[in-house]
Amino acid sequence: MSEYWDGRVALVTGAGSGIGRACALVLAETGAKVHAVDIDGAAAERVAAECGGWAHTADLAHPAAVDALPADVDILLNNAGFQHVAPLTEFPPDVFSRMHAVMVTAPFLLIRRVLPHMYEQNWGRIVNLSSVHGLRASAFKSAYVSAKHALEGLSKVVALEGAPHGVTSNCVSPGYVDTPLVRGQIADQAAAHGRPEDEVVGEVLLRRAAIKRLVDPAEVADAVRWLCGPRTGHITGISLPLDGGWTAA
Repeated sequence: MSEYWDGRVALVTGAGSGIGRACALVLAETGAKVHAVDIDGAAAERVAAECGGWAHTADLAHPAAVDALPADVDILLNNAGFQHVAPLTEFPPDVFSRMHAVMVTAPFLLIRRVLPHMYEQNWGRIVNLSSVHGLRASAFKSAYVSAKHALEGLSKVVALEGAPHGVTSNCVSPGYVDTPLVRGQIADQAAAHGRPEDEVVGEVLLRRAAIKRLVDPAEVADAVRWLCGPRTGHITGISLPLDGGWTAA
């Protein structure tokens, strides 16, 4: 197993915290060398130090930032993203555009950037961190839902084009993950509803899920490692839900 990972180079966006950090650490633990990319340079530096990799500060809303990132990458994890919740009639168009730039255009540009290297060596693994909102919709999340749906479609196209070159492309689509971003949403929902945070988790955020527990970032990271591993060469073009049964209901 270790021989499989020897010399692999991974690039993880949004690596400074939450899911991205967990994935960077797991890939490094497995044996890959990791480029940790984040808009927060200090956070990227901390994670790079933790995993013995390289730190990159990048605002992925700007194509020039993507152009400055490494292209000789064997494993690409498109994870960077953010959330904004508002009714359509009040949703700021600039926030909508920025969310799509970070969560759709940047992955497209990064994939386009690393594919020549992957094609040359006839091997590559691309994992796009989607969401249950790439498969289902929720009110007041027009930008996030549409961006994740677009990412799912992009991932499938990459799977078809990459297959003859030994490149797989898949989405991991979790429900609510226990990250700082989600914890902030829980606090906001608790304040808005005048209810304890634990009730908000079970009865508001996870209302449609069978398992009333937030997903641990380590669970997502393990799924990413598996999709990049030696037994998944025939798995491509899929969306792997880690949603506690949300999409089954």
